[in-house]
Amino acid sequence: MKVIASSVRKGNIIEHEDGQLYAVLSAESFHPGKGTPTTQIDMRRISDGVKTQVRYKTTEQVERAFVEDMNFSYLYSDGDGNHFMNEATFDQVMVPDDVLGDQKVFLQEGMKVMLSMFNGVAVSIQLPQRVTLEITETEPAMKGQTASSSFKPAILSNGARTMVPPHIQVGTRVVIQTEDGSYVERAKD
Repeated sequence: MKVIASSVRKGNIIEHEDGQLYAVLSAESFHPGKGTPTTQIDMRRISDGVKTQVRYKTTEQVERAFVEDMNFSYLYSDGDGNHFMNEATFDQVMVPDDVLGDQKVFLQEGMKVMLSMFNGVAVSIQLPQRVTLEITETEPAMKGQTASSSFKPAILSNGARTMVPPHIQVGTRVVIQTEDGSYVERAKD
């Protein structure tokens, strides 16, 4: 299906001129004061994981591959990869680490995810927008620090690092954005 380059989004699968399928990692449109507006797409070739960057005119046509989005539950990870179960058919699929990328740290047992399937192979994953994790390590709050302007480093229960407001202590459960690992708010338990 042909779409204009400016409508391509992260997670889309496109068929490039070389006949290969690519998963879109990011797509950004630029509108300079003078000149032609362009869309820059960072993508990863599905067959071998090679990353590339392409620039299109925003109105140029791009071939979007037909992929089927299906709901899965995360089961576990082992040396072979990451295992998910289709909630409707109970079929299990194995997804390699390179498809998950840096989002792997946010996987939690039983988490509901959306896998994009192309000819029975998972080509991209969509996690829930937010996850709740516990702070396992952070600096104590300094007296006189203002809550609005400064953040301090913290390590989450999944091992990921983030920046949190000074009032957040070890053991506090916080909500984290899965797209970039940023702090959203204190969890409401």
